[in-house]
This record gives sequence, C-alpha cells and structure tokens, in this order.
Amino acid sequence: MPLYPEAGAKSEMRGIELSPGLDRIVANIGQVPPDLFAQTCQQIASQLQGCTQGVDVTEIHETYQKAGVPLDYEALQEIIKLLSFDFRSAAKKNLTAEQLVAKLSQSSSVWNKSALQVVHKLWSEQGALVHSYQEAQIMMSVGQLVDVQWKLGMAVSSDSCRSLNSPYVSMLLKIAETSGQISTKCFEMTVPQFQNLFRQFKEIAAVLETV
Repeated sequence: MPLYPEAGAKSEMRGIELSPGLDRIVANIGQVPPDLFAQTCQQIASQLQGCTQGVDVTEIHETYQKAGVPLDYEALQEIIKLLSFDFRSAAKKNLTAEQLVAKLSQSSSVWNKSALQVVHKLWSEQGALVHSYQEAQIMMSVGQLVDVQWKLGMAVSSDSCRSLNSPYVSMLLKIAETSGQISTKCFEMTVPQFQNLFRQFKEIAAVLETV
C-alpha cells in the first residue's frame, strides 16, 4: 500500500489513516520544536499558494541539523509529504482550521498539542488563501476561459483570510465547461498570488509565441 494513498479510500483524509507509517511520521513531527515546525508548515503553505516554486527540503534539513533536531533527510521528506497531502486535502474540501485539526487528531493519536496548535494557527490565517489558489489552478486546467475580470480592493475589517488594511485582488472568471455551459467563478487572491499568476500567464504567452 502506498504511503499516501488517494485512490480506493473512502476519503482522502481516511486514506491517511490507513497508512502504516503514519504514527511514525507524526511521532517525528513531535521531535521538531514548535517554531521550526511553524516555519516548515509556512513553506508548504506558501508553495500551495503559488508564492514559491517548491519546498526546499535541503535548506529545512540544514536548519533542523543546526537546531539539533534528530531527524535524517528521509524522515523530513516524509513529514513534508504528509503535511502537503493534509493541506491539499483540506484545501480541496475547504476545511476550517478546527475541522482540519479534528481530522488530524482522528487520523493518529500521536499528534501532540503544540503541533496541532501550529497547524490550527496557520490554517486559520491562510487556509482560505490556499483554497482559493488551488481552486484557481483547477479552473485553469478544465474547460475554456471565456472572460476574466478583476479589481483591487482593501480589507476594511479583520477576518481569518486577510489582515486589516491589506490589499487583495478579486477575480471573476467565466469558464466554458466541456458540457457547453458557461459557469462563473469568483475568488480572492493576495497581491503576491495575483502577481505570480500573471507571471505564469506571461510565461505561457512567451511559449505560445514560439509555436
């Protein structure tokens, strides 16, 4: 059975429960100090928001080594794979921080309180952003884009998605589905996320010019 099965399980989160090495990986997470674990989770969340190209496992491992964390490179890779899978699954299901922590607690009894608190804080602040970006990526890969509208706004109240007075971009996409129907999708992105998306479009345009 693969370590992180997605097919054949009742649900993605349920699939994690069936992983034979899950408790061992979660136990390894318990050896990481909360501040370093928070940095690791942040790197994964940033990658899932399109802010970075990937997670630098080597750099994280070097940081762990300097801090005296007794984990080898392979163990760290397993932690990052597990967290990436958990966060992607939570984003797909649009889980709240409370729901995500509850799912993790159900999947393994080895999770310690401090690690779950780190996950809860991160997902409370950035879960909606990860969900929006992942949804945008899915929409861009299915159907035909008919129209794009956007506007720049400023958050005037504090919520779990944005900090007070932070700028954001509202996107409205019209997608021609394979069924022939046109659907409208709305979502919000941070300015860095929007800039990253724009950069990807420019790269696509540059490739198309060479065809």
